[in-house]
Amino acid sequence: MSKKIKKDASKKANISKKIDSSKGASTSKGANYLGLAFQMGILIFLGAYGGMKLDKKIGGEYPIFTIIFSLLAIVLSMYNIIRKEIHKNKKK
Repeated sequence: MSKKIKKDASKKANISKKIDSSKGASTSKGANYLGLAFQMGILIFLGAYGGMKLDKKIGGEYPIFTIIFSLLAIVLSMYNIIRKEIHKNKKK
């Protein structure tokens, strides 16, 4: 009878360890993606802001530098995300 109780206790302990480890993994994963989104937002903001400043300084008819720098920032941020995902998948 005591062997059965010990087995049940060890099963419960293993299950609780699996649950705890899965919570940590999902939280870490969420924090990782939140960091990537934050980096992407900052990069796009800086590209648009720099483009607006340059357009204001040059005084052109169209906001060409704002458009170019914003699109360039989007491409660079997507490249950064893809690069990090490929690197993360290679580790596994």
